[in-house]
Amino acid sequence: MKKSIRAFASLALVLAAFSQSAFAVVYPLPAANSRLIGENLEITVPDDSRLPLEAFAAQYQMGLSNMLEANPGVDVYLPKAGTKMVIPQQLILPDAPREGIVINSAEMRLYYYPKGTKTVVVLPIGIGELGKDTPVNWTTTVQRKKAGPTWTPTKAMHAEYASRGESIPAVFPAGPDNPMGLYALYIGRLYAVHGTNANFGIGLRVSHGCVRLRADDIKWLFDNVPVGTRVQFIDQPVKATVEPDGSRYVEVHNPLSTTEEQFNSREVVPITLTAAVTKVIADGSTNQDAVNNAIQARNGMPTKINGPQGEVMPAPVPVQESSDATPKEEPMTPQGASAVAPQSDVAPAAQPAPATGNSL
Repeated sequence: MKKSIRAFASLALVLAAFSQSAFAVVYPLPAANSRLIGENLEITVPDDSRLPLEAFAAQYQMGLSNMLEANPGVDVYLPKAGTKMVIPQQLILPDAPREGIVINSAEMRLYYYPKGTKTVVVLPIGIGELGKDTPVNWTTTVQRKKAGPTWTPTKAMHAEYASRGESIPAVFPAGPDNPMGLYALYIGRLYAVHGTNANFGIGLRVSHGCVRLRADDIKWLFDNVPVGTRVQFIDQPVKATVEPDGSRYVEVHNPLSTTEEQFNSREVVPITLTAAVTKVIADGSTNQDAVNNAIQARNGMPTKINGPQGEVMPAPVPVQESSDATPKEEPMTPQGASAVAPQSDVAPAAQPAPATGNSL
């Protein structure tokens, strides 16, 4: 009965979002002893589609990595007409406090828990490239916010471009051509959560260490995230949960490469299971074959690993790509989260301002 209620609530969430020509990025928080949220969707690429995968990813609030994990072999530049694609909107919440912003680099998603709303907003992100990695295992706060940020590249960045025979301005002025986009939330002295002028980088390792979001997504965060909000960076390629009914799930993403050798190799990056994940799968009810298959597939979607032999996960909810809900080149704004009063663009007096040459 409880599973039926959860399925109905999830489907209602999907249908409500579909009716607004946008799709659910705002989930109701489950009980404290549950971490499984949402339902996967399935779409069919329209016969007349000439759009890249990024357009579908933006429509459904996904990053490219999320779509590629769930749909191995899909053409990034032109998904084939008639192809069925899974939209991985079922998730396991990260193993972290349900407070403020949680950034999981491994799955390239940002989780925001608006205070007092009993919801979680989930948005795709771009992160730092190899050697210029986005921080992990770090807890800080939003120190200030800025509409129309400028970007001052560091000396190292100038040297990097010069080594390729290229040059960049000493300062990028505010505006739509700024690589930081139109809004920024500054965290620590060298990092920011900001927009971008290149949406194709969402779901990829493309930045100099900062966290990138699509234009409407960062605008929504800018308007709703107060200065002083807790921000936690984590790196959890494998998430696991034991649900109230005893069901056990794992969600496996491709771990981030940590060396040039790994990055350039055709071999998959080895997965190390944390003590928390091991505790979930080390149970007499667990089907070890299901665990091994999930680790091998790395499809970024929750997989049930216990229960009757041969039991399969529920099929994704089919969604029609109608004329009023077609992919667009621009992203969509999160729907349904209660707004939190925005704060002024002034850092608390006791907090240091970001360094002049900030990461991007």
